[in-house]
Amino acid sequence: MIVDQLVTNNKSDSPSYKEDRKSENPKRSVVKSISWRFIGTLDTVLISWVVTGTLTVAFSIGVVELFTKMILYFFHERIWDRIQWGK
Repeated sequence: MIVDQLVTNNKSDSPSYKEDRKSENPKRSVVKSISWRFIGTLDTVLISWVVTGTLTVAFSIGVVELFTKMILYFFHERIWDRIQWGK
């Protein structure tokens, strides 16, 4: 089922940019993404600090995690954009 959805790339059912924009302003989406990433990174820093006991190491892990998670999320979203299931 998922493979069929990946192969079928029927964009005619997709809303236009103007229609999609009505559901949520793109600026709002960007601010939400940044705020969520901040919360996620803070969580990682706190957990890393508890586990390692070293604040410097915790912040190092947090900074690396911040960038890797944004990159992974980008590709995750691009893959899901090709799946028609649920659209």
